[in-house]
Amino acid sequence: MQYAEVGKPLIKFNHCRKYIYSFIVPQCCPLCRQEVGSRKLEEAPVSISNPFTNGHQEKCSFLLKPTQGTFLREYDGRSDLHVGITNTNGIVYNYTTHGVQRDEAGWEQSVSIPLLQPSMFGLMDQWDKYLEDFSTTGAWLPHRYEEDCHNCYSYTLTFINCILTTEGKEQLDKNEFTEKFVVPRTRKASKYITLYRAIEEHGFYVIDRPDQEPSPPPGSGLC
Repeated sequence: MQYAEVGKPLIKFNHCRKYIYSFIVPQCCPLCRQEVGSRKLEEAPVSISNPFTNGHQEKCSFLLKPTQGTFLREYDGRSDLHVGITNTNGIVYNYTTHGVQRDEAGWEQSVSIPLLQPSMFGLMDQWDKYLEDFSTTGAWLPHRYEEDCHNCYSYTLTFINCILTTEGKEQLDKNEFTEKFVVPRTRKASKYITLYRAIEEHGFYVIDRPDQEPSPPPGSGLC
């Protein structure tokens, strides 16, 4: 991936009994100006997981991005968000006032939620047909678009529920899907954006070192 797509990588290292975040490990600590050297394994620099991905490299996934601009540059926490679903080739199907769009570009910095577990080969083989057939129904014609109640989120959630029904699973309402799958990732993204912009402005970011950091839960497919 290019940095322009998902931003520069973030590094965390230990010094002065602090956690210091930056884009690179400096030769000298920005706090004490002493040479940065890790003599212990626990003090070795670590890479911070990036919550953003190039959506066009994701298969069978729910994607989220700002309607205008990108998360790391323009997003202010209140801007409108746009959502879509990828097929197996990374084409992003999304619903707008112009009907269903099939984007081959424009989702290079997205929050991605995988919708299939890796073992679900049978459903993956049918995914593109299901998505295309669903998208050509009359429900998603341009004139049916309503900003508040029949929008891009309605389109994606309705498709997800169609897949869940096909698999004999219970459907999800909007609040349940949002709280369970979207909110945890957007919270992580929000913290990352704050950290990223602080480093861009000051060159580094410092926090007190807690005794122990909780590990995030592993991600998994929805279906």
